Amino acid sequence: MQARWLFLALIVIGTSWGLTTPLAKFIILGGYRHFGIIFWQLVIACLMLGGWLVFRGRSLPVHRAALVRYAFIAIMGTILPNAAFFYAQEGLPAGLVAVFIALVPMFALPLALAFRLERPEPVRFLGIVAGLAGILMIVLPEASLPDTAALAFVPVALACAFFYAMEATGLGKLGTAGLGPVELLAGASLMGLIPALALALLTDSWITPALPLTRADAALVATAAIHAVAYAGYVWVVGHGGAVFAAQVSYLVTGTGVLWSMLILGERYSLWVWGALAVVFLGLFLVQPRPARRDDSVLALPMGEGNIALHDMQDH
Repeated sequence: MQARWLFLALIVIGTSWGLTTPLAKFIILGGYRHFGIIFWQLVIACLMLGGWLVFRGRSLPVHRAALVRYAFIAIMGTILPNAAFFYAQEGLPAGLVAVFIALVPMFALPLALAFRLERPEPVRFLGIVAGLAGILMIVLPEASLPDTAALAFVPVALACAFFYAMEATGLGKLGTAGLGPVELLAGASLMGLIPALALALLTDSWITPALPLTRADAALVATAAIHAVAYAGYVWVVGHGGAVFAAQVSYLVTGTGVLWSMLILGERYSLWVWGALAVVFLGLFLVQPRPARRDDSVLALPMGEGNIALHDMQDH
């Protein structure tokens, strides 16, 4: 595979994923809330991923090991982190949410060490320190956040990153039971429908679709479609360029998430936030596994719906 096509694919995937950051803000501004959004995103994911499996003539495995992994991904990789993500969007600028989600690898590394999925490396610990410094550069200066009320949403955004890291680490520990990523995502989306529906009704966040689509409706459909397509493309890049090369999409997702938010939402950030973004990027560089170990590592990437650990996972 020629390198230029891999780089082009990585740019398109990262830029597309970054676009979901301001689109999520449109969904929130339309009056929609977390669990209602998640339910319909899961419906769209089921249709797209299930359609792909049917097209490929493959059935969805339903043995016990598969069901355990579907349930784990549905809760830890979709419902909990996405609920935190959309709730954080209610009180923080979209670009800042993108910066906080970029901290997923900083959470994932100590978790992976605790579960003995990684070996200690001093340089990578410096990445965690850089991530912490980035957080402090955002929350401590008075000029970095829109107002003091926004501080209450920072732990929520960090919780989103933590849940994604838990998903990556947990799946790295469990393994994939021979399931491909499309099967895992399709099964998790299907498994998540009932709890997401129940939570949407219990929290009064149900969304009733209507035509013509509003801006919020269109943004919801677009984010679900982008996640499904971009993740499939990401798996393709992993297969042809390796997990370490593909992990560089983290920079593109965060960077373009900030830039898309500026372009589409008109957001502007203080020098503290730009400095924090630079420090977080440094942290991402430091915590990434070295190329010699690219097949051993749990890579936790800030992808929203479809964030999967790439431990022993190849589409088949």
